[in-house]
Amino acid sequence: MEKKLVLIDGNSIAYRAFFALPLLNNDKGVHTNAIYGFTMMLMKILEDEKPSHLLVAFDAGKTTFRHKTFTEYKGGRQKTPPELSEQFPFIRDLLDAFSISRYELENYEADDIIGTLSKEAEEEGFKVKVISGDKDLTQLASEKTTVCITRKGITDIEEYTPDHIKEKYGLIPDQIIDMKGLMGDASDNIPGVPGVGEKTAIKLLKEFTTLEELLSSIDHVNGAKLKEKLSEFKEQAIMSKQLATITREAPVQVALPEIEYSGYSNEKVAGIFKELGFNSLLEKIGPIESEQQVELEKIDYEIVTELNDEILTKAAFLYVEILEENYHTAPILGMAIVNQNGSYFIETENAIRSPLFKNWAEDESIFKIVYDAKRTEVSLYRHGIHLKGIQFDLLIASYLLDPSENIDDISSIAKKYKKAFVQSNEDFYGKGAKRSVPGLKDLSEHIVRKAIVLEELKDTLESELRQNQQDELFYDLELPLSLILADMEATGVKIDIDRLKKMYEEIAEKLLELETKIYQLAGECFNINSPKQLGVILFEKLGLPSMKKTKTGYSTSADVLEKLAEDHEIIREILNYRQLGKLQSTYIEGLLKVVHPTTNKVHTRFNQVLTATGRLSSIDPNLQNIPIRLEEGRKIRQAFIPSEKDWVMFAADYSQIELRVLAHIAGDEKLIQAFKDDLDIHTKTAMEVFHVKADEVTSNMRRHAKAVNFGIVYGISDYGLSQSLGITRKEAGQFIERYLESYPGVKDYMADIVKVAKQQGYVSTLLQRRRYIPEIISRNFNIRSFAERTAMNTPIQGSAADIIKKAMIDMADRLSAENLKAKLLLQVHDELIFEAPKEEIERLKQIVPEVMENAVELAVPLKVDYSYGPTWFDAK
Repeated sequence: MEKKLVLIDGNSIAYRAFFALPLLNNDKGVHTNAIYGFTMMLMKILEDEKPSHLLVAFDAGKTTFRHKTFTEYKGGRQKTPPELSEQFPFIRDLLDAFSISRYELENYEADDIIGTLSKEAEEEGFKVKVISGDKDLTQLASEKTTVCITRKGITDIEEYTPDHIKEKYGLIPDQIIDMKGLMGDASDNIPGVPGVGEKTAIKLLKEFTTLEELLSSIDHVNGAKLKEKLSEFKEQAIMSKQLATITREAPVQVALPEIEYSGYSNEKVAGIFKELGFNSLLEKIGPIESEQQVELEKIDYEIVTELNDEILTKAAFLYVEILEENYHTAPILGMAIVNQNGSYFIETENAIRSPLFKNWAEDESIFKIVYDAKRTEVSLYRHGIHLKGIQFDLLIASYLLDPSENIDDISSIAKKYKKAFVQSNEDFYGKGAKRSVPGLKDLSEHIVRKAIVLEELKDTLESELRQNQQDELFYDLELPLSLILADMEATGVKIDIDRLKKMYEEIAEKLLELETKIYQLAGECFNINSPKQLGVILFEKLGLPSMKKTKTGYSTSADVLEKLAEDHEIIREILNYRQLGKLQSTYIEGLLKVVHPTTNKVHTRFNQVLTATGRLSSIDPNLQNIPIRLEEGRKIRQAFIPSEKDWVMFAADYSQIELRVLAHIAGDEKLIQAFKDDLDIHTKTAMEVFHVKADEVTSNMRRHAKAVNFGIVYGISDYGLSQSLGITRKEAGQFIERYLESYPGVKDYMADIVKVAKQQGYVSTLLQRRRYIPEIISRNFNIRSFAERTAMNTPIQGSAADIIKKAMIDMADRLSAENLKAKLLLQVHDELIFEAPKEEIERLKQIVPEVMENAVELAVPLKVDYSYGPTWFDAK
């Protein structure tokens, strides 16, 4: 087998990935764009190169032996954005999961580690490939070593061999160092000789071969000014060459046999992919080996053929098995009941046809303990059974106790509490094409085991909730909310199919118009949806400046086009074309696919146990992602209509709820007073930060103030703010500083909440929702910094989530108490959407703001805006 060593410059590739991809977050709030890009490149390297030996080198710190030569080496570099810094620990974890060696060496750079190991490998007869974004490493190219440099992004790679360097520069690899000595390197703050650029340096080296030979022959150089510069900066040029020279004799304490690479465990890699939220990559790693199965203890149970009072007695642990994710349509595979008399499996048909079971299920005085109350209630409701009397939900309890836990099914909770009663669904049913439902004997035992988990763990989790002072959060908020959400899901929202189809046609017409206009502006017809063809039109035919290149051509990503929007009219039309195309395919077609064929309703599923902050999300369809910035996007809401004739849609949303929560939690007097005086908070912030009067606040000032107001809530950094406002990081940093000076209460809150998190290991919302942040005491600065930002923003976002959940419960109670026909249909961000008869609107105008504004008591007033109309669009 050929010996092949691949050496990866970890810092360089991570930087490239970070700036090549837009900022991405996973569901835990961790930025993942650099990790994702790094992973994609890593997997490509493994596939293409199939290395026998592999190592990723990292820089050990800011100071190296080169700083003794020149203290300003790499000076002037901007501080690494915290959004990138926080990703490095995860990249290291990722490499560990892939069983890839990583190494860093105090006082040396990754380049030196790579230089040393590549030399050693060449001497041992290895073929070597170096992967980096730093052209300094091209000096290592040889007959045995190829240096691959990422040009733009992470997929467009240029391979440097001695022949390629000769063709490109007319030089040999060793002369790259001489070239750097002459021209310097702004990115590393290597000064070189002022006025000497790449072309001049290459020309001189072709004539004199080395820097030393040139400097000893200055008299033979053409051009008086160049001679003068070379004479004046002779010592600086020699120093610059020394700085640019990669040492190949670093005291590296890792030997080639130690970095032999034999592949990775799919299971380990799948684990970190799941943690990071890289679900799309899971399919690329192949089948996952199942964990060694623990011997399950035997259980006694009965397969029921005829229901009776002994089985349907008081208080029971009820488990209803649904395998498919979409429980609105998935069949019930069976159910189990565990009570004081025994354990029982009931076939679905036996249960839903039995009046005895229906009476038992709908008897509110009979307590039921379940797993996933919402799913259980909705699935039974489809069969005409309205489950009542739910007293405990193991899924919600487990989520509240630690929202960071990934709960795949009830076996995840059993495993956490070391109760080996049941296999995971994946192990029992199989995965993908191999998934199947076993026969009655095995199936019945599997489902009964899940009900036994409920019995075994209910008291334990209930006790932990009490210890955490989260019992009120569970019993008064989350459990009743799950039943309200079940009703909302079962009720659904009616869709005007004809209106959606008409929108589709209207957008199709606009797309045709845009297509024609784009062809006119381009001067020819081409495939607008082909990045390759579009790149040729924009950057070759029209001569627009190219910013990024990919392996297949020019980058035409949204961020690239947006920066070119002012350069040519065609760009705006292309961006509009893309937005409309996505609206048509993703949202209009997507909605039409999920409309129930008989009721013309969509039944979205609200995920109550996903986010670490407590926010609800929705899927199938995701109603929180309908784009409303574009007029056509907003119009999609016209298709959401009342289910009854002469009814209307009524929408109510909290005004700036997170900023109001911030004012309350931080106790900042200025913020509190601004809300009490009902001032425009963004204008007020602009006045404070820019030291101007209200009538002097420009629209741009207000826009900047708005960005920092909401940015503070989400733990924004100077880099994040600079990206959103299109300003420099220095300006963004100054802006954040002035904001915190203007609102000292907010500044104190940020410092205090970090201390609290360090002391107790978690932060809490107003209603005692917890988020554990063990990373807050990490010795790693990057991990700790991210944890501190999480500690700052979680109480704000989480409390806002608590408030709207409380409002939903209070509204359901109020509608019931007043015998109103109005129904709560949706919750989207800070907005509640109802449908109601026209005659109830005047009453809703009174009670909805009243209930929502009094859901909790804060130091500032909560404010609710409402509107109504024949569609959801009109109710905005």
